[in-house]
Amino acid sequence: MAKERGATAVLLISCPDQTGLVANVTQFIHANNGNIVHLDEHVDMQTRTFLMRLEWEIEGFWIPRERVADKFGPIAERFAMQWRLCFSDGPQRMAVFVSKQSHCLHDILSHTSSGEWNVELPLIVSNHPDLESVARRFGIEYHCIPVEQDARAQAESRQLALLEQHRIDLVVLARYMQVLSDDFVSRYPNRIINIHHSFLPAFPGAKPYHGAYERGVKLIGATSHYATAELDGGPIIEQDVARIGDKDSVDDLVRKGKDLEKVVLSRAIWSHLEHQVLVYGRRTVVFR
Repeated sequence: MAKERGATAVLLISCPDQTGLVANVTQFIHANNGNIVHLDEHVDMQTRTFLMRLEWEIEGFWIPRERVADKFGPIAERFAMQWRLCFSDGPQRMAVFVSKQSHCLHDILSHTSSGEWNVELPLIVSNHPDLESVARRFGIEYHCIPVEQDARAQAESRQLALLEQHRIDLVVLARYMQVLSDDFVSRYPNRIINIHHSFLPAFPGAKPYHGAYERGVKLIGATSHYATAELDGGPIIEQDVARIGDKDSVDDLVRKGKDLEKVVLSRAIWSHLEHQVLVYGRRTVVFR
């Protein structure tokens, strides 16, 4: 029987491209009795940026995990690296924000309740009471915080207090139909994942699929990205499309669109939880 893989450490690195990068990083792991299980690298030739994801087993590694960052620091400084160290065995704590549409929430709950994702979901936040019964069925706290136009700051203050109270690592906007403030987004850089249809800006508003139908679109899509201060302009994590036939009705477009949104959002969450996403500038590289 094959040995089950134990806990691993992950280094995500970006820096100016130069000679000796891979050799120095891998030598650091080798010199401390580390066994590398995954190594992916990429060079953005336009910006000459080197990007790497390296994963190794913790068992048998000579440096205690709490000292790894300190020991790796001199190498990172030498090559002017921006880097992040993660560990696979600690479950991240996730909060889901919703409004009235439930399709993405149900898909997320299927993954979390089945144990497919190494994540804890203690909290669902909404600006409407509609999905409270869903949260109750799964034994998850549900907080309805209405967002009034003249009291948006107060609502966000309550939301942020809940996130801090529950020690949330990742926020997922599962068709949450409110725009977050710059201050909110700045509290969770590259830790807020959003999903939307890929019609923007051609078919904005509450009924984009109706507008797309009227124009006779042949493709629809969905995009998942990190939320930033630039509305719908954050680094893209995942996208997909579906072809539309001439016999498809508005209801068919809505159904196909919801299916895409569920799949694309789940892929993006999985990539984030697995520490596969590296943000540089306005872009991401996703190591799979």
